[in-house]
Amino acid sequence: MSNVYQFEASSLAGDAVPLSRFAGKVLLVVNTASECGFTPQYAGLQALQEQYGAGGLEVLGFPCNQFGKQEPGDAAQIGQFCEARFHVTFPMFAKIDVNGANAHPLYRWLTSEKPGVLGIEAIKWNFTKFLLRRDGTVFKRYAPTTKPEDIKADIETLLAEPA
Repeated sequence: MSNVYQFEASSLAGDAVPLSRFAGKVLLVVNTASECGFTPQYAGLQALQEQYGAGGLEVLGFPCNQFGKQEPGDAAQIGQFCEARFHVTFPMFAKIDVNGANAHPLYRWLTSEKPGVLGIEAIKWNFTKFLLRRDGTVFKRYAPTTKPEDIKADIETLLAEPA
């Protein structure tokens, strides 16, 4: 696979969403969880969506229950939590695995394109972030501790590039 547009994922409603729907946008792909110490980052992710969405950024949230079982809810509960607590308007997808034998193909690709520290491909924890160029290739990977607002300069760089 050469870019993110060759994948699809299920929405919280269970609909198949071809990621080609986001062609030409800068994407910030994040594995999320509702009961994590990093959960307040939803507010920062939403702020990025609001600030840069009109300019071509799309945040994509992928709930995952692989880290401390911090995303125990079903799709309806996840959607309700994100809307009620953080007023999330960016696309949220169905719960997936990001590591192991059942890892979603998107995450297998993302982690092979941009391994983490010491070349380790596995996702370490919730709220690992991948920033993708408008052409669907991976620009950079960020640790869970990286706050969304700390990614602004990279987002602005990619938004300034031609589509």
